[in-house]
Amino acid sequence: MFNDRTHAGQLLAEKLAARNLKNPYILAVPRGGVAVASPIAAKLQAKIGVLIAKKIGHPLNPEVAIGAIMPDGSLVHDNQYISGIGVKQENFDQLAAEARKALDERSKVYEAMIVKNHEVKGRDIIIVDDGIATGYTMHAAVKWLQKWNPASITVAVPVAPNDVTGKLRQAQVEVVCIDERDVFTAVGSYYKDFSEMTDQEALEYHRFAPNGIIRL
Repeated sequence: MFNDRTHAGQLLAEKLAARNLKNPYILAVPRGGVAVASPIAAKLQAKIGVLIAKKIGHPLNPEVAIGAIMPDGSLVHDNQYISGIGVKQENFDQLAAEARKALDERSKVYEAMIVKNHEVKGRDIIIVDDGIATGYTMHAAVKWLQKWNPASITVAVPVAPNDVTGKLRQAQVEVVCIDERDVFTAVGSYYKDFSEMTDQEALEYHRFAPNGIIRL
């Protein structure tokens, strides 16, 4: 169990440092991923940006993702799964539209730190979050990044279900995960302190990034 997001990031930093990536660029998924990414950036002396993705929540339980959307409007979802759980296409389209609106609003908050397409090409990209549950958001992020020809993509998370990490590896993505689980509950159950972060707290992590690389 991790003490908090900073502790998880410190453990990930040690594993990532051993990989000796030549030109790393850390992309944190706000909000929680920013706190995990901060000690990684300090260890690797790497720049941090943010990667905005928004999950599409189940209509009866918004915390359960049934898809995800990226800033360019691209979607990752499984039509067969969505149909199987009784979500009609028109309902899904409405949920996707609501997620797009929320994504646009969050993009305005983090506008100065959002990764630019030209910054991805030829770089060793490290996507950092505080954990993975269904994997839809991370798969959407990977699919979107692969279009911009990075040298490599590494997903770095403290905890995740091993079926999700397995699928990421099949998509030619490196995965650094401290705790891969056969049986998975909520991400927060693997932390002693998993307090919800605000956007302002996440912005503060960027403001005091190592070497003044990120400035507001």
